[in-house]
Amino acid sequence: MADHILFVAKDSAEWTRTEPGVSRRIMAYLPDMMLVEVQFEKDAVGSLHSHPHIQASYVAEGRFEVTIDGVSQVLEQGGSFIVPSNLVHGVKALEKGRLIDSFSPHRAEFLA
Repeated sequence: MADHILFVAKDSAEWTRTEPGVSRRIMAYLPDMMLVEVQFEKDAVGSLHSHPHIQASYVAEGRFEVTIDGVSQVLEQGGSFIVPSNLVHGVKALEKGRLIDSFSPHRAEFLA
């Protein structure tokens, strides 16, 4: 795969199942940044995890309980959150929803 994707048509990116009820597709990326859409079924969980990347996320649809560094808050459509490097974080979909995640630098393991 190339070291970047600059344009992605609506239905051209492949979906990858990551956890029960959770799928993602890479929208676009460069070495320094990646944009990812993540779909959640109701009650699906994005397990607690950490990574060295800075992550900013936008709630495009639905309601999520978001936990960052042990602190939880419910965010709904139009809300957003940012996760500094290496903080433990995760989400639970309180209803069917979608997140738009951005990472800096890009998540190379998503491309494997």
